[in-house]
Amino acid sequence: MSKKIPQEEYKKTFSYKYFRWLGDEDDAYIGRVEMSVKTPHEEEVAAIRERMSEKELMFDRIYDLENNKLILLFRRIYKAIAVLFCLTLFLLLLVNVSYLPPIGDPDNPADNEVPRRYIESGLQETGAINIVSGMILDYRAFDTFGESNVLFIATVTVLILLKIDSTLKRRDPEKYEEETNDRRLEPKNDLILQGGARVLIPVIFLWGVCVILNGHLSPGGGFSGGAIIGAGLILYLNAFGFKRTERFFVERTYKLISFVALTFYCLAKSYSFFTGANHLESHIPKGEPGAILSGGLIFPLDICVGFVVACTMYTFYCMFRKGDF
Repeated sequence: MSKKIPQEEYKKTFSYKYFRWLGDEDDAYIGRVEMSVKTPHEEEVAAIRERMSEKELMFDRIYDLENNKLILLFRRIYKAIAVLFCLTLFLLLLVNVSYLPPIGDPDNPADNEVPRRYIESGLQETGAINIVSGMILDYRAFDTFGESNVLFIATVTVLILLKIDSTLKRRDPEKYEEETNDRRLEPKNDLILQGGARVLIPVIFLWGVCVILNGHLSPGGGFSGGAIIGAGLILYLNAFGFKRTERFFVERTYKLISFVALTFYCLAKSYSFFTGANHLESHIPKGEPGAILSGGLIFPLDICVGFVVACTMYTFYCMFRKGDF
Protein backbone atom coordinates (compact mmCIF):
# COMPACT_ATOMS: atom_id res chain seq x y z
CA MET A 1 0.00 0.00 0.00
CA SER A 2 1.49 3.32 -1.11
CA LYS A 3 2.15 6.08 1.35
CA LYS A 4 0.70 9.51 0.74
CA ILE A 5 3.40 12.21 0.76
CA PRO A 6 2.88 15.93 1.38
CA GLN A 7 2.41 18.31 -1.54
CA GLU A 8 5.68 20.11 -0.86
CA GLU A 9 7.70 16.89 -1.03
CA TYR A 10 5.86 15.78 -4.17
CA LYS A 11 6.83 19.01 -5.92
CA LYS A 12 10.47 18.08 -5.41
CA THR A 13 10.14 14.69 -7.11
CA PHE A 14 11.17 13.92 -10.69
CA SER A 15 7.70 12.74 -11.70
CA TYR A 16 6.11 16.07 -10.72
CA LYS A 17 8.66 18.04 -12.77
CA TYR A 18 8.38 15.62 -15.68
CA PHE A 19 4.59 15.81 -15.92
CA ARG A 20 4.69 19.63 -15.64
CA TRP A 21 7.17 19.71 -18.51
CA LEU A 22 5.11 17.20 -20.52
CA GLY A 23 1.95 19.25 -19.99
CA ASP A 24 3.75 22.44 -21.11
CA GLU A 25 3.19 24.01 -17.70
CA ASP A 26 6.84 24.62 -16.98
CA ASP A 27 9.33 26.36 -19.29
CA ALA A 28 12.75 24.86 -18.78
CA TYR A 29 14.48 28.10 -19.83
CA ILE A 30 12.67 30.65 -17.67
CA GLY A 31 14.74 31.52 -14.60
CA ARG A 32 17.54 29.18 -15.66
CA VAL A 33 19.04 30.88 -18.71
CA GLU A 34 20.31 34.43 -18.83
CA MET A 35 18.18 36.42 -21.28
CA SER A 36 18.04 40.09 -22.21
CA VAL A 37 15.42 42.02 -24.12
CA LYS A 38 16.66 43.08 -27.53
CA THR A 39 16.15 46.67 -28.47
CA PRO A 40 14.92 47.30 -32.02
CA HIS A 41 17.50 48.67 -34.41
CA GLU A 42 16.81 52.26 -35.34
CA GLU A 43 18.53 53.57 -38.42
CA GLU A 44 19.28 57.25 -38.66
CA VAL A 45 17.35 59.34 -41.17
CA ALA A 46 20.55 60.47 -42.87
CA ALA A 47 21.68 56.84 -43.37
CA ILE A 48 18.29 55.91 -44.84
CA ARG A 49 18.40 58.83 -47.28
CA GLU A 50 21.97 57.99 -48.30
CA ARG A 51 21.04 54.36 -48.92
CA MET A 52 17.96 55.32 -50.95
CA SER A 53 20.04 57.80 -52.95
CA GLU A 54 22.58 55.10 -53.79
CA LYS A 55 19.76 52.76 -54.82
CA GLU A 56 18.25 55.40 -57.11
CA LEU A 57 21.65 56.10 -58.67
CA MET A 58 22.14 52.38 -59.31
CA PHE A 59 18.73 52.05 -60.98
CA ASP A 60 19.33 55.18 -63.03
CA ARG A 61 22.65 53.82 -64.21
CA ILE A 62 21.29 50.37 -65.09
CA TYR A 63 18.00 51.47 -66.68
CA ASP A 64 19.27 54.60 -68.37
CA LEU A 65 17.79 53.79 -71.77
CA GLU A 66 19.39 56.78 -73.44
CA ASN A 67 23.02 56.43 -72.31
CA ASN A 68 23.46 52.77 -71.27
CA LYS A 69 25.82 51.31 -73.88
CA LEU A 70 24.72 47.71 -73.36
CA ILE A 71 21.05 48.58 -73.87
CA LEU A 72 21.84 50.64 -76.97
CA LEU A 73 23.94 47.77 -78.38
CA PHE A 74 21.17 45.26 -77.64
CA ARG A 75 18.60 47.45 -79.42
CA ARG A 76 20.77 47.70 -82.53
CA ILE A 77 21.44 43.97 -82.62
CA TYR A 78 17.75 43.24 -82.02
CA LYS A 79 16.67 45.47 -84.90
CA ALA A 80 19.28 43.95 -87.23
CA ILE A 81 18.23 40.37 -86.34
CA ALA A 82 14.55 41.25 -86.77
CA VAL A 83 15.16 42.72 -90.24
CA LEU A 84 17.33 39.72 -91.19
CA PHE A 85 14.67 37.28 -90.01
CA CYS A 86 11.91 39.03 -91.96
CA LEU A 87 14.00 39.12 -95.12
CA THR A 88 14.90 35.43 -94.76
CA LEU A 89 11.27 34.47 -94.23
CA PHE A 90 10.21 36.59 -97.20
CA LEU A 91 12.81 34.96 -99.46
CA LEU A 92 11.81 31.46 -98.32
CA LEU A 93 8.17 32.21 -99.10
CA LEU A 94 9.11 33.53 -102.55
CA VAL A 95 11.16 30.41 -103.27
CA ASN A 96 8.26 28.17 -102.27
CA VAL A 97 5.82 30.17 -104.36
CA SER A 98 8.13 29.83 -107.37
CA TYR A 99 7.72 26.05 -107.22
CA LEU A 100 3.92 26.24 -107.40
CA PRO A 101 2.38 25.26 -110.75
CA PRO A 102 1.18 28.12 -112.96
CA ILE A 103 -2.45 29.17 -112.60
CA GLY A 104 -4.64 27.83 -115.40
CA ASP A 105 -2.17 25.21 -116.62
CA PRO A 106 -4.21 22.24 -117.95
CA ASP A 107 -1.63 19.83 -116.53
CA ASN A 108 -2.20 21.03 -112.97
CA PRO A 109 -3.43 18.27 -110.61
CA ALA A 110 -7.08 19.09 -110.07
CA ASP A 111 -7.56 16.09 -107.83
CA ASN A 112 -5.46 13.49 -106.03
CA GLU A 113 -5.94 10.37 -103.94
CA VAL A 114 -6.43 12.16 -100.58
CA PRO A 115 -9.76 13.98 -101.22
CA ARG A 116 -10.90 11.05 -103.34
CA ARG A 117 -10.34 8.77 -100.33
CA TYR A 118 -12.29 11.14 -98.08
CA ILE A 119 -15.26 11.26 -100.46
CA GLU A 120 -15.38 7.64 -101.57
CA SER A 121 -14.47 5.83 -98.34
CA GLY A 122 -15.27 8.42 -95.65
CA LEU A 123 -18.74 7.12 -94.81
CA GLN A 124 -17.58 3.53 -94.58
CA GLU A 125 -14.42 4.24 -92.55
CA THR A 126 -15.72 6.95 -90.19
CA GLY A 127 -19.47 6.35 -90.09
CA ALA A 128 -20.12 10.10 -90.41
CA ILE A 129 -22.38 11.53 -93.11
CA ASN A 130 -20.70 14.93 -92.79
CA ILE A 131 -17.44 14.44 -94.69
CA VAL A 132 -15.84 17.51 -93.08
CA SER A 133 -16.44 16.18 -89.55
CA GLY A 134 -15.14 12.76 -90.58
CA MET A 135 -12.01 14.42 -91.93
CA ILE A 136 -11.15 16.74 -89.04
CA LEU A 137 -12.19 14.38 -86.20
CA ASP A 138 -11.05 11.07 -87.64
CA TYR A 139 -8.53 11.30 -90.48
CA ARG A 140 -6.95 14.50 -89.11
CA ALA A 141 -8.02 14.23 -85.46
CA PHE A 142 -4.45 14.80 -84.30
CA ASP A 143 -4.50 18.28 -85.90
CA THR A 144 -7.84 19.06 -84.25
CA PHE A 145 -6.46 17.97 -80.88
CA GLY A 146 -3.57 20.37 -81.41
CA GLU A 147 -6.00 23.20 -82.20
CA SER A 148 -7.95 22.48 -79.01
CA ASN A 149 -4.72 22.59 -77.02
CA VAL A 150 -3.84 25.89 -78.68
CA LEU A 151 -7.14 27.31 -77.40
CA PHE A 152 -6.37 26.01 -73.91
CA ILE A 153 -2.82 27.42 -73.94
CA ALA A 154 -4.11 30.77 -75.24
CA THR A 155 -6.61 30.91 -72.38
CA VAL A 156 -3.92 30.08 -69.82
CA THR A 157 -1.74 32.84 -71.28
CA VAL A 158 -4.59 35.35 -71.00
CA LEU A 159 -5.17 34.24 -67.40
CA ILE A 160 -1.49 34.82 -66.60
CA LEU A 161 -1.39 38.26 -68.22
CA LEU A 162 -4.76 39.71 -67.23
CA LYS A 163 -5.84 37.96 -64.03
CA ILE A 164 -5.93 40.21 -60.97
CA ASP A 165 -3.61 39.28 -58.12
CA SER A 166 -5.49 36.86 -55.86
CA THR A 167 -3.94 38.42 -52.73
CA LEU A 168 -5.25 41.89 -53.59
CA LYS A 169 -8.68 41.08 -52.16
CA ARG A 170 -7.10 40.31 -48.80
CA ARG A 171 -4.55 43.14 -48.81
CA ASP A 172 -6.68 45.98 -50.17
CA PRO A 173 -10.40 45.13 -50.45
CA GLU A 174 -11.33 48.63 -51.66
CA LYS A 175 -8.85 48.54 -54.54
CA TYR A 176 -9.94 45.01 -55.45
CA GLU A 177 -13.58 46.09 -55.54
CA GLU A 178 -12.68 49.10 -57.66
CA GLU A 179 -10.72 47.03 -60.21
CA THR A 180 -13.28 44.23 -60.45
CA ASN A 181 -16.39 46.43 -60.50
CA ASP A 182 -16.80 46.40 -64.26
CA ARG A 183 -20.38 47.75 -64.13
CA ARG A 184 -19.71 51.05 -62.38
CA LEU A 185 -19.96 52.96 -65.67
CA GLU A 186 -22.86 50.91 -67.07
CA PRO A 187 -26.59 50.92 -66.33
CA LYS A 188 -27.54 48.13 -63.93
CA ASN A 189 -30.57 45.86 -64.22
CA ASP A 190 -31.42 46.88 -67.78
CA LEU A 191 -34.98 45.57 -68.16
CA ILE A 192 -34.87 45.51 -71.96
CA LEU A 193 -31.57 43.60 -72.04
CA GLN A 194 -32.66 41.16 -69.33
CA GLY A 195 -36.06 40.58 -70.93
CA GLY A 196 -34.49 39.87 -74.31
CA ALA A 197 -31.86 37.63 -72.69
CA ARG A 198 -34.51 35.53 -70.94
CA VAL A 199 -36.08 34.81 -74.31
CA LEU A 200 -32.93 34.38 -76.40
CA ILE A 201 -30.54 32.56 -74.08
CA PRO A 202 -32.48 29.25 -73.87
CA VAL A 203 -32.84 29.27 -77.67
CA ILE A 204 -29.11 30.00 -78.11
CA PHE A 205 -28.08 27.21 -75.75
CA LEU A 206 -30.44 24.71 -77.39
CA TRP A 207 -29.23 25.67 -80.85
CA GLY A 208 -25.59 25.33 -79.77
CA VAL A 209 -26.24 21.87 -78.30
CA CYS A 210 -28.08 20.86 -81.48
CA VAL A 211 -25.17 22.02 -83.68
CA ILE A 212 -22.68 20.07 -81.56
CA LEU A 213 -24.69 16.84 -81.39
CA ASN A 214 -25.44 16.88 -85.13
CA GLY A 215 -21.90 17.72 -86.20
CA HIS A 216 -21.37 14.28 -87.73
CA LEU A 217 -24.71 14.41 -89.57
CA SER A 218 -24.93 17.98 -90.87
CA PRO A 219 -22.85 21.17 -91.09
CA GLY A 220 -21.68 22.12 -87.62
CA GLY A 221 -19.72 20.40 -84.90
CA GLY A 222 -17.76 21.26 -81.79
CA PHE A 223 -16.16 24.50 -82.94
CA SER A 224 -19.30 26.18 -84.29
CA GLY A 225 -21.61 24.81 -81.57
CA GLY A 226 -19.15 25.79 -78.84
CA ALA A 227 -18.96 29.31 -80.26
CA ILE A 228 -22.76 29.57 -80.10
CA ILE A 229 -22.87 28.42 -76.46
CA GLY A 230 -20.00 30.77 -75.60
CA ALA A 231 -21.96 33.68 -77.10
CA GLY A 232 -24.96 32.66 -74.97
CA LEU A 233 -22.83 32.70 -71.82
CA ILE A 234 -21.49 36.15 -72.68
CA LEU A 235 -25.03 37.45 -73.27
CA TYR A 236 -26.13 36.02 -69.90
CA LEU A 237 -23.18 37.70 -68.20
CA ASN A 238 -23.93 41.10 -69.75
CA ALA A 239 -27.59 40.88 -68.82
CA PHE A 240 -27.40 39.57 -65.26
CA GLY A 241 -23.85 40.26 -64.09
CA PHE A 242 -21.09 38.18 -62.58
CA LYS A 243 -22.83 37.32 -59.30
CA ARG A 244 -25.53 35.28 -61.01
CA THR A 245 -23.16 33.79 -63.59
CA GLU A 246 -20.73 32.66 -60.89
CA ARG A 247 -23.42 30.43 -59.42
CA PHE A 248 -22.66 27.88 -62.14
CA PHE A 249 -19.45 29.04 -63.86
CA VAL A 250 -16.27 29.99 -62.01
CA GLU A 251 -12.56 29.56 -62.71
CA ARG A 252 -12.57 26.07 -61.21
CA THR A 253 -15.42 25.10 -63.57
CA TYR A 254 -13.39 26.16 -66.59
CA LYS A 255 -10.30 24.24 -65.45
CA LEU A 256 -12.28 21.08 -64.69
CA ILE A 257 -14.23 21.08 -67.97
CA SER A 258 -11.14 21.79 -70.10
CA PHE A 259 -9.02 19.19 -68.33
CA VAL A 260 -11.65 16.44 -68.61
CA ALA A 261 -12.48 17.24 -72.25
CA LEU A 262 -8.87 17.41 -73.45
CA THR A 263 -7.87 14.31 -71.47
CA PHE A 264 -10.74 12.27 -72.91
CA TYR A 265 -9.89 13.51 -76.42
CA CYS A 266 -6.22 12.55 -75.98
CA LEU A 267 -6.90 9.09 -74.55
CA ALA A 268 -9.65 8.25 -77.04
CA LYS A 269 -7.66 9.20 -80.13
CA SER A 270 -4.45 7.68 -78.78
CA TYR A 271 -6.28 4.37 -78.52
CA SER A 272 -7.72 4.84 -82.01
CA PHE A 273 -4.33 5.75 -83.51
CA PHE A 274 -2.62 2.82 -81.79
CA THR A 275 -5.11 0.26 -83.04
CA GLY A 276 -5.14 1.74 -86.53
CA ALA A 277 -1.34 1.92 -86.84
CA ASN A 278 -1.02 -1.71 -85.74
CA HIS A 279 -3.94 -2.92 -87.91
CA LEU A 280 -5.96 -3.98 -84.85
CA GLU A 281 -9.72 -3.91 -84.41
CA SER A 282 -10.68 -0.93 -82.25
CA HIS A 283 -14.10 -2.38 -81.32
CA ILE A 284 -15.56 1.14 -81.42
CA PRO A 285 -19.00 0.82 -83.08
CA LYS A 286 -19.60 3.27 -85.92
CA GLY A 287 -23.37 2.89 -85.65
CA GLU A 288 -25.91 3.22 -88.42
CA PRO A 289 -25.10 6.15 -90.75
CA GLY A 290 -27.62 8.94 -90.24
CA ALA A 291 -28.46 8.02 -86.63
CA ILE A 292 -27.57 10.36 -83.79
CA LEU A 293 -25.41 7.66 -82.13
CA SER A 294 -23.14 7.03 -85.08
CA GLY A 295 -19.75 8.12 -86.34
CA GLY A 296 -17.70 6.20 -83.80
CA LEU A 297 -15.62 8.61 -81.72
CA ILE A 298 -16.68 11.67 -83.72
CA PHE A 299 -19.84 12.17 -81.65
CA PRO A 300 -18.12 12.36 -78.19
CA LEU A 301 -15.13 14.25 -79.61
CA ASP A 302 -17.47 16.94 -80.98
CA ILE A 303 -18.87 17.33 -77.46
CA CYS A 304 -15.37 17.70 -76.00
CA VAL A 305 -14.36 20.32 -78.57
CA GLY A 306 -17.62 22.20 -77.99
CA PHE A 307 -16.98 22.38 -74.24
CA VAL A 308 -13.44 23.67 -74.75
CA VAL A 309 -14.46 26.33 -77.29
CA ALA A 310 -17.41 27.59 -75.20
CA CYS A 311 -15.33 27.85 -72.02
CA THR A 312 -12.48 29.54 -73.89
CA MET A 313 -14.74 32.23 -75.37
CA TYR A 314 -16.34 32.99 -72.01
CA THR A 315 -12.98 33.05 -70.19
CA PHE A 316 -11.47 35.42 -72.75
CA TYR A 317 -14.38 37.80 -72.29
CA CYS A 318 -14.15 37.69 -68.47
CA MET A 319 -10.41 38.30 -68.44
CA PHE A 320 -10.53 41.23 -70.88
CA ARG A 321 -13.54 42.73 -69.10
CA LYS A 322 -12.47 42.72 -65.45
CA GLY A 323 -9.51 40.34 -65.04
CA ASP A 324 -11.38 37.77 -62.99
CA PHE A 325 -14.33 35.35 -63.06
